[in-house]
Amino acid sequence: MLIPSKRWKHFAAMALIGDGVMAVVRPQRDADAWEAGPDAWKRFMRELRERPTLTRAIGAAQIVGGVWWALRQEKD
Repeated sequence: MLIPSKRWKHFAAMALIGDGVMAVVRPQRDADAWEAGPDAWKRFMRELRERPTLTRAIGAAQIVGGVWWALRQEKD
């Protein structure tokens, strides 16, 4: 069983990977899903919705970062 801090790190890595996959597969829908919060954030999400290639690139970076983080945790 994972200790609580490791469990949260594992969950965060899964969330990064999962959201990254969603951004790659459906970039506009992913940007729409995150369009809540402060006005500056909403504007940023609208920009991402209008730029699906950029959204996909960010999603790919999330996947790589999440996998890297998950692999790094295995060493601990």
